[in-house]
Order: sequence, then C-alpha cells, then structure tokens
Amino acid sequence: MRIDILCKPESGQRGERLLANVRQALSEMDVRAEVHLFCDRRKMVDNRVYVAPALVIDDIVRIAGRVADVREIKSFIVERPRYVERMKEVA
Repeated sequence: MRIDILCKPESGQRGERLLANVRQALSEMDVRAEVHLFCDRRKMVDNRVYVAPALVIDDIVRIAGRVADVREIKSFIVERPRYVERMKEVA
C-alpha cells in the first residue's frame, strides 16, 4: 500500500498533523505501508488537487482540504480491496 500526503509548502503544519494521524492509524491496525509527505504544488496539480492537505491512498484521492482523523483514515484502509481479501483469508 502506498499513502501520499500532498500539501503546499506554506501549509506544512497541516501536512505534518495528517502524517501523524496516518502513522497512528497504521500502527493501531498493524498495517505496513509506504507513507510519503510531498510539500510540492506541482505534485498537487498532477493529482488534480487544489486544496491542501490531501490524502492519496493507492493513487486515489480520498480527502482534500482538511486533516482527517484517525478513525476516518482507518475506514479508508479497511475499504481497500486487497485488505478485505486478506482479512477473508485469515478468518
């Protein structure tokens, strides 16, 4: 799984808060993922995101313009098809 956080260079604090929430959600769920924080306007435009911060999970923009809380991030991770298939195999 790849998780990208996109933010503007001047709004780095909001990006850092979102990064902390993502890391907390991943550690609580015991899920491994690549997490990247990009403070770059060009990367935002490439993903068609114009408000910061944005949460991108596996190349799909899930949230833009606000900092998601941990519970909401967990729900996005659980919705992923690969995660659901893995949980079926375990159960």
